[in-house]
Amino acid sequence: MSLTTLNVSFTLSMLYFSTLFPNSNTIMKLLSLLVLLALLTGCTQDKQNQLSRKLIEFLDGNYLVTYANGSVTKTWTIKNGKVTTTDKGYYYFWDEKKHYIQVPIENTFIEEF
Repeated sequence: MSLTTLNVSFTLSMLYFSTLFPNSNTIMKLLSLLVLLALLTGCTQDKQNQLSRKLIEFLDGNYLVTYANGSVTKTWTIKNGKVTTTDKGYYYFWDEKKHYIQVPIENTFIEEF
C-alpha cells in the first residue's frame, strides 16, 4: 500500500467523521489514531516513521497548564503544541514564549481550549 493511498484514505475518514460530529475534536483525533494504527500494520518501517511524524503534528493542540500547590499557582499557555510525560512523574512542554517547562504531575491540571 503506497503512502499516497494511506494519506487519501486517512484524510477521507477524518473528513467523514468531522461531518458526523463537528464539535468533537478529541474524538476525531482518537479515531484518526486508530485508523492510522490499523494502516501501519502493513507498512515498512520507513513508512511507519513518516506517518508517525505526521500523527505527532496532527496531535498538537492548544492547552492551558496550571500547577497549584498550596499558595503557589503557575499557569502556562501552550499554542499548537503538546504536553508529554514519562514514568518519572513529570509533564514536559514548551510554553508560548518557547521556554521548556517541567512540572510534577501531582497538582497539575491540563485543559484543552
